[in-house]
Amino acid sequence: MIRAALAALMSHWRRHPLQLAMLLVGLALATGLWSGVQAINAEARAAYDRAAGVLGQDRLDRIVASDGNLTVARFAELRRGGWTVSPVLEGRLDGLRILGVEPLTLPRGAAMPGIPGVAGDSLGDFLGGRLVLVAPETLSRPGVAAALEGLAVEPAPDLPPMTVLADIAAAERLLGTTGQITALLIDPDGTLPGRLPPGLERRAATGEDDLARLTDSFHLNLTAFGSLAFAVGIFIVHAAIGLAFEQRRPMFRTLRALGVPARTLGALVLAEMLAFALIAGLAGVALGYAVAAALLPDVAATLGGLYGAAVPGVLELRAGWVLAGIAMAVAGTLIAAGQGLWQVWRLPPLASAGAHAWGAAAGQTRQWQAVVGVGCLAVAGLALGFGSGLWAGFAVLAGLLLGAALVLPAVLAAVLALAAARARGALAEWFWADARQQLPGLSLALMALLLALAANVGVGTMVGSFRATFTGWLDQRLASELYLTAESPDQAAAMRAWLEPRVDAILPIVAADTSLVGQPGEVYGIADHPTYRDNWPLLTATPDVWDVVARGEGVLVNEQLSRRADLGLGAPVSLPGGALPVAGVYSDYGNPMPQAIIGLEAFRARFPGMEELRFALRVPVAEAPGLATALRAEFALGDTALVDQAGIKAFSLRVFERTFAVTGALNVLTLGVAGVAMLASLVTLSALRLPQLAPVWAMGLTQARLARLDLARTVVLALLTAAVALPLGLALAWVLLAVVNVEAFGWRLPMLAFPGDWLGVFLAAAAAGGLAGLGPAVTLMRRRPADLLRVFANER
Repeated sequence: MIRAALAALMSHWRRHPLQLAMLLVGLALATGLWSGVQAINAEARAAYDRAAGVLGQDRLDRIVASDGNLTVARFAELRRGGWTVSPVLEGRLDGLRILGVEPLTLPRGAAMPGIPGVAGDSLGDFLGGRLVLVAPETLSRPGVAAALEGLAVEPAPDLPPMTVLADIAAAERLLGTTGQITALLIDPDGTLPGRLPPGLERRAATGEDDLARLTDSFHLNLTAFGSLAFAVGIFIVHAAIGLAFEQRRPMFRTLRALGVPARTLGALVLAEMLAFALIAGLAGVALGYAVAAALLPDVAATLGGLYGAAVPGVLELRAGWVLAGIAMAVAGTLIAAGQGLWQVWRLPPLASAGAHAWGAAAGQTRQWQAVVGVGCLAVAGLALGFGSGLWAGFAVLAGLLLGAALVLPAVLAAVLALAAARARGALAEWFWADARQQLPGLSLALMALLLALAANVGVGTMVGSFRATFTGWLDQRLASELYLTAESPDQAAAMRAWLEPRVDAILPIVAADTSLVGQPGEVYGIADHPTYRDNWPLLTATPDVWDVVARGEGVLVNEQLSRRADLGLGAPVSLPGGALPVAGVYSDYGNPMPQAIIGLEAFRARFPGMEELRFALRVPVAEAPGLATALRAEFALGDTALVDQAGIKAFSLRVFERTFAVTGALNVLTLGVAGVAMLASLVTLSALRLPQLAPVWAMGLTQARLARLDLARTVVLALLTAAVALPLGLALAWVLLAVVNVEAFGWRLPMLAFPGDWLGVFLAAAAAGGLAGLGPAVTLMRRRPADLLRVFANER
């Protein structure tokens, strides 16, 4: 009996192969986009773990200087005093993370298989500064060979990408420093003879890497997009499964009447659904791998540009996200099929098998759905008013999107009823009534379209606002015509002497790493010059802010630090050498770290010994190219040592565009999935619509005109959905800019309007509806008259 019942169930799919294809395609698309995002996140987090594990930085405490100025001489002094510490020098060179170590004093917890052993022939080359270790995948990156020219390179698979491990002497030469170190690693098996000398502080190792914390918001955004795409794809699955259950009601009744127990029938249907879930899940995981492999280079560029996080551009197949993708496919199938499975389980043997229209919902059902939607919107309002943190922001987004999707059918039904009431002529009245009658069957697809269009509006508005604000902010921050970097203090002095008679101003750019509100941050020193007084983007400030900063009596803090520590004007900020009151808050887009600015003389007093190797040069714009050419020729400067304003701006905008390339791609993919959802609904509805269309055809309307009206109905419903999606998308953008962005990055952007993009949304909706409805319309136009006449031969 079980075999016969299973054969009967499977016969439905043989008779409806397109329906089966839609089910599998919808589930594969949903799983593919979700698992692709998880694959990207898994690859990035694996890279963070590798970076955190280098030299045991996630396990070993370290000693740093309070003023950021730690020297080799200080290390030697501590070693002579019995402190078992090992020096580390860390810096950046052309996108490479340079790590300099002293192998003979490294603690056991910092040992790496890549470091040559004491008995190895390469130890001498490593200690002599002639050999460096690099991850194999890094060697093929552009610019790496040139940056390490003159050094022997040995592959070290245990190193993270874009990291160079070298002896501390070689690291000094690469970074252009002398006698400076970044930190001292503490050997947990060694001895600590007493309290730390003044000017030094101990920082505990953390199990969670700083990069992982900084990039949490980025990965959470990707996860949100993946979840949204998954939800849109599940609409397709729900539509296909719902139609299949409705069409198989007579079969279920017959099987029950023949003696198949309800539990057995339910178990067979469940097994059928799980088999489809596994097939589509595997296909979805393969699709997710392809999506992740295509997007990973942009993600790597984004994380590198925004956070300095080195992520490999090659994707690795990891069991975690593969199994999670298959599990999501199974869970999504069970959610989509839950109502149908319950009905099969509870189906009485003599249940009615009338031909119900697929997905037809009574007005009462729509009302309850609208009530639930209003409840979701209320939850979003409560999360906005009383919640805090990043998860509260995403709760607002989830409540908005889910609530609007559930309310959509009721809104469209009301609009269609109003249009029908004002229609003139029998054909117009029939058109609007027919659209309203078909709304239940299309509601799930229209919900998917609503979510995709709202996401498109919201993310587009956010990115456009960010782009416009960021471009204007760059013009303010990059006021100087040229930016110069020297290799050593001697070269810097020679450059200054050569430049003095040729430029209007030489403005040193100096910075020191220190602790701000208990977190790693940076303190900059700036000269008192009109370049900053006239251009620096201050959000709020005291009336005499620049005079206060120039006298060393106040500090400027970036918006991130101000929000994170709740620092208003006049609030004290702890700095090496004593606290200073906040004199102003400035915008600092793109920087996740806390930052502060003090006057140049105050900086020199608080951070003595810091080398001044970077300068902003003020020169008439027309003279800048000639000066740059002469400066390069005089000092044999490389491309990165001297950069003009336009070059820095162009690089920053390229980083910006790549930052949002991933979200843009996910937006397009989600909209495509919504289009497939509409196509699936319309194709499966086309056969069920014959009883509604045949009488109209019999009264004189041609099949061609019926097909045009059918296509117009689909486009109209899509445009009405777009009209609802526009305010929803703008609300989404406001939440992203005013809530999520502030919680994630620490800055708030103004929300700008882009009416041209809104027109694009309506065009995209019309295109999605038109393309989805074109196939069924053509099928209707080509139907044989006998098919329409056969409707009148059957009792309805």
